[in-house]
Amino acid sequence: MTFHKTELDGVYLLEPKIFGDQRGYFLETFRRSHLDERGIESIFVQDNISLSQQGVVRGLHYQIGKAAQQKLVRVVRGKILDVAVDLRKDSPTFGNYTSAVLDDNTHRQLLIPKGFAHGFSVLSEEAMVCYKCSAYYNRELERGIRWDDPSIGIDWQVSDPVISEKDSNQPFLEEVSDEDLF
Repeated sequence: MTFHKTELDGVYLLEPKIFGDQRGYFLETFRRSHLDERGIESIFVQDNISLSQQGVVRGLHYQIGKAAQQKLVRVVRGKILDVAVDLRKDSPTFGNYTSAVLDDNTHRQLLIPKGFAHGFSVLSEEAMVCYKCSAYYNRELERGIRWDDPSIGIDWQVSDPVISEKDSNQPFLEEVSDEDLF
């Protein structure tokens, strides 16, 4: 597994070694020792899967306090634009985002540490996204930011986004209280 640093400290794009032949392919999607070797603490406790249609934008979601989550995101089927937004108040990149195309061809993954909001848009006809989380989902500690916040300026690469009512009603980053940031 090759780890590529992104422009945001702590966010990595992981590129697996894919072994293919006439039967298909094999790859390893997770090995804790790869994180340990780089000093990245990680104990994943929950796996999630979502299935979404083309044009869907999910996010931007995060959890605070004891429920803050590190995530390892990959695509089982399809293609997405995966996005992480820095919500660490003292970070020089606070409010900035990084994105990567993840798909079922390259099998790249995005490792997102605690302190970031996460979202994605579906670029293929449909996409099945699987992600590991380092803390259990906690409805009371769940927070979000508007997917189309102009201060962040994410290009979701979809022409007619499909958004949930919940995501449409999230606050803009400037409206989020310090207690709901990292």
